[in-house]
Amino acid sequence: MAAKTSTRRQFLEDSLLASAAAALAAAGLPEAAARAAAPPPPKRRTIGPNDKIQMACIGVKGRGMSHVNGYLDLPDATVVAICDVDLNQTGRAVSAVEGKTGKKPKVYQDLRAVFDDPEVDAVSLALPVHWHALASIWAMQAGKDVYVEKPVSHNVSEGRKAAEAARKYGRICQAGTQSRSSKAVQDAIAYIHGGKIGKVTLARGLCYKPRGSIGVFPDEPRPMGVNYDLWLGPAPQRPFNKNRFHYNWHWMWDYGTGDVGNQGIHQMDIARWALNKHTLPERVLSMGGRFGYADQGETPNTLLSFYDYGDAQLLFEVRGLKTDGLKGVKIGDVVYGTDGYVAFGDNYSAAGAFDNDGKKVATFSGGGNHFGNFIQAVRSRKPTDLNAPVEEGHLSSALCHLGNVSYRLGQPVPFADKAKHVSSSGVGNLQTVTEAYARFESHLAENGVALGGATYRLGRALRLDVKSETFGRDKEANALLSRAYRHPFVVPDRV
Repeated sequence: MAAKTSTRRQFLEDSLLASAAAALAAAGLPEAAARAAAPPPPKRRTIGPNDKIQMACIGVKGRGMSHVNGYLDLPDATVVAICDVDLNQTGRAVSAVEGKTGKKPKVYQDLRAVFDDPEVDAVSLALPVHWHALASIWAMQAGKDVYVEKPVSHNVSEGRKAAEAARKYGRICQAGTQSRSSKAVQDAIAYIHGGKIGKVTLARGLCYKPRGSIGVFPDEPRPMGVNYDLWLGPAPQRPFNKNRFHYNWHWMWDYGTGDVGNQGIHQMDIARWALNKHTLPERVLSMGGRFGYADQGETPNTLLSFYDYGDAQLLFEVRGLKTDGLKGVKIGDVVYGTDGYVAFGDNYSAAGAFDNDGKKVATFSGGGNHFGNFIQAVRSRKPTDLNAPVEEGHLSSALCHLGNVSYRLGQPVPFADKAKHVSSSGVGNLQTVTEAYARFESHLAENGVALGGATYRLGRALRLDVKSETFGRDKEANALLSRAYRHPFVVPDRV
């Protein structure tokens, strides 16, 4: 895989530095050559104790406006720059900043120009997923601190690279899994880790979020004001299509990860946190499909993923069709111990603990400010002050990717073919897997899917080398741990 060349300016600088290093080395000055070969330190503003942290918000449609308003509401931060490849989206953000501060922010279309701006202290990224890791790495190489939305990566490899970049460049990098800053969730996790529900054996993450058909649309010319080549960035060249653009990119493999990495990453993160696991699992298996309608979406709207850590399992469910909840939870988590369970809902300011008879025995409440936590760490320069450091974001994001890898390597299996039942895979507790599969079938039948003539995709059961974060000798699976990048938008092999 080729190394990254981020900008024309950087390419010229690197070429000149390499020439200087070679000349010095030839003159017998190896130490000077080493210094010349190192890139110059990025220009950074000196931040005084009373200065506000000057933010640039990159990507300001939808979730991005929450970033803009979030920083404007903080007393020790402000927004000085707005960036979006679609200039049609910048007006609201500019008005919000001007209305709050009395000053118009700079407006950029190319995020690389933001990274070159010495007046910007940190960037907040609300981009399509295929841009998350590369934008984070480029920003940290330019000396910026980074808040990056979830998931922090489009594949396993580039998430690890983003974590490595934060360490190498000494930058603060916060993952956008904001439940990590919620007091209710923090207290509930501490309750679990303190043994209050006994030995934890299973964490279920649930993403039961209705998703309708996105329809079918023809390719067409890009809209005015859109730099579509820059929007594509690392992804393959494709004609413009409204279903591969604003929001619906989530359901396309080139740009998104499906709902397991969209909404589900929040629940995946809580589940892994509850299990207190700081590596990837030993084995993974997924099954599912896109049921109930035919459209241009590629990712499954129904997915079961099993993650086996040996002493505990994580089971994740995505349901995009109408469904009832489990133990009162539709978007959230249920964490099971030998002496009870803890339920988390989509309100991150509340959670509850129950005994094995379903009686509530503890209540947790209280919110938090994830943007504020990021700014606090930017000031302290201590990554340990972060509630969701990029390393944690990588591990939870990777779980989403691993489930998708198994699914994509799967084969269609008739529902009627019980000989190929998921329980034969040997991944996870047999009783848990069988129960989840039965509810999977029932859910589809209740939504009018004729199971008798239908198939689902049974993924490949994959075993991981946890240390290397690879699938060992499985070349086909390993190929999906990264991607072919479109020059010059390349996540480097080495940061």
